[in-house]
Amino acid sequence: MECPAILKLKLIIEMGRIFMVDLEGRTYRCKFCKTHLALADDLVSRAFHCRRGKAYLFNKAVNITIGPHEERLMLSGMHTVADIFCCCCGQIVGWKYEAAHEKSQKYKEGKFVLERGRIVDGSDSEFFIDTRPSMSDDAEDA
Repeated sequence: MECPAILKLKLIIEMGRIFMVDLEGRTYRCKFCKTHLALADDLVSRAFHCRRGKAYLFNKAVNITIGPHEERLMLSGMHTVADIFCCCCGQIVGWKYEAAHEKSQKYKEGKFVLERGRIVDGSDSEFFIDTRPSMSDDAEDA
């Protein structure tokens, strides 16, 4: 029997409808639509890289769809991978390692890579600073 935390992490699809999983705790979310994708507790490594920059390796990811498997030559060797997409907005957010062809890379199998430029974490805040000069009532004349 699976523990309740594991059950909560599963994306549930019933009768063609997608039910989003809301994670509790510090989360990593889709940059484009803010859908929860992974928990900080499931972060394995921040030392990954992709074509677009930095990437993080996770044990689990939710609210994703998985594309077709393909063989991809990476810096660490040949792997069978599948691109992963946010199930809400459809943006590519990373890939899943399906199989590693080298013994030293087997630890990656079944894990998920989220591209840093396509996710935000719970501590990221989006705000805008107005850099235009403004006049206030108590401004002094120069």
